[in-house]
Amino acid sequence: MARAPKKGADEGRTVIFADQTGLYLLPMAVRTYAPTGQTPVLRETLTRDHLSVMAGVTPEGKLYQLTQEEAFNGEGVVRFLRHLLRQVKGKLLVLWDGAPIHRCKEVKMFLSEGGAKRLHLEPFPGYSPDLNPQEGVWSYLKRVELKNLCCHDLSELGAELKKAFHRLRHKTDILKACVRQPGFY
Repeated sequence: MARAPKKGADEGRTVIFADQTGLYLLPMAVRTYAPTGQTPVLRETLTRDHLSVMAGVTPEGKLYQLTQEEAFNGEGVVRFLRHLLRQVKGKLLVLWDGAPIHRCKEVKMFLSEGGAKRLHLEPFPGYSPDLNPQEGVWSYLKRVELKNLCCHDLSELGAELKKAFHRLRHKTDILKACVRQPGFY
C-alpha cells in the first residue's frame, strides 16, 4: 500500500496529483445497449486534431484542469501551475510523472522566480502510472463521461469536455475513489 505523501502532511500542504492527456475527435467507443445484431455505426473522419488537458485531483475530491488546443510544453505547464496557485489557498505539493516538460527550463525558472514559495513539485517513481490517481480520473472521464462521443470539430469537443468536467466535479465520491485506488489515504 502506498503511503500518503509525507511532505504534504508534515507541512500542511494541499496535495494535488497531476497529469496531462490528449482528447481526440475520434470517439472512445465502449459497449452499448443496442439490440443484438444491430451494432451502432459511428462515422468519423480520421484526424489528429486534439485537445490537450492537464488536470489535478486532491484527496478531498477537488478537480482542477486547464485545456488547450496545442500539446503542452514548458509554458503550458507553468500556466497550469499558476492556475493551481490562483485556485488553491496555502502551500501546494504537486505530484506528477517524470515527463521532460515537468523538468524543463520554464518550470525551473518559474520556481526560482518565486513559485517555490508556495509550491513544491515531486515526481512519481519512474514507470509507475498506476500510482497516479489522475490516471483513474482520465479513465473515468474517457470511458464514462465521454463514451461514444462523436464531435465534428475541436470547439464541439471542448464544449462537451467542459460539461463532462462539470459533471465530474460534482462526483466527489468517484474522485476520492481514484485517490484511494493506488493506496493513498
